[in-house]
Amino acid sequence: METITKILNGSGIAQTIRARLKTQIARGPKKPGLAVILVGQDPASKIYVDFKTKASREVGMYLETYHFEENIKEKKLLKLIDKLNKNKKIHGILVQLPLPSHIEDLSVLQRVDPRKDVDGFHPENVGLLAMGYPRFISATPKGIMHLLDHTNIDLVGKEVVVIGASNIVGKPLVQLLLDEEATVTVCHEKTQNLKVHTEHADIIIVAAGVPKLLTADMVKKGVVVIDVGINKVDGAVVGDVDFEKVKERASYITPVPGGVGPMTVAMLLENTWEAMCAIEGYRPSVI
Repeated sequence: METITKILNGSGIAQTIRARLKTQIARGPKKPGLAVILVGQDPASKIYVDFKTKASREVGMYLETYHFEENIKEKKLLKLIDKLNKNKKIHGILVQLPLPSHIEDLSVLQRVDPRKDVDGFHPENVGLLAMGYPRFISATPKGIMHLLDHTNIDLVGKEVVVIGASNIVGKPLVQLLLDEEATVTVCHEKTQNLKVHTEHADIIIVAAGVPKLLTADMVKKGVVVIDVGINKVDGAVVGDVDFEKVKERASYITPVPGGVGPMTVAMLLENTWEAMCAIEGYRPSVI
């Protein structure tokens, strides 16, 4: 029997979320304020920041952007964060990662007021997530969970393989999946035989940064595949999955681009809206 694959269009779902946020912001007591900090000239980081700033303006948020040269002193960066923590117009602070090697990520991330940590990277927020009481969920894992929810698949007891164990995607995602009572296996660059883990999985989420890492012979028919990877191959943007061949076996699959990426941006905006509501003591009506 032929498997009918459904493409999980993150762009379409994200657009619906952004439209809802635009309406909520227009009705709200105050514009949510987002501060975005970019250090250096990393091309991918600049693209991500452009997406985030454009989307935040489109939904009506107040925006401040800061772009520093790579040689900025850590002390200067921390001083800016202290200033933004006190700024009543700013409800969310986003430090675009990665930072240059002379700046310690943890020093910067834990300097952000946890109530304004819309990326969910402050140790306090990481701990709350691990305990099952999240204040903010990192935008990419939150977007992935939203996509899975959109498929109406019950995660309880499902075999889920997460490929990639980063602090940004893999680790928080595992916690969210466990909270939904999925059976989770984590694979990473030291995993010996990836296929042994993937071939029986009901759901595979790939966030490794390796083009065509997941191939058709590694998955069972009817699998759900979420591709988080963003790679450039011969000038084209591709994911971590051999999309054309894997989609022949999958029940659902996300494209790259247009899958997880737009959801990440939408979830960042949602987190900023929620931060404003919490800080200002505002309870929005349900739309």
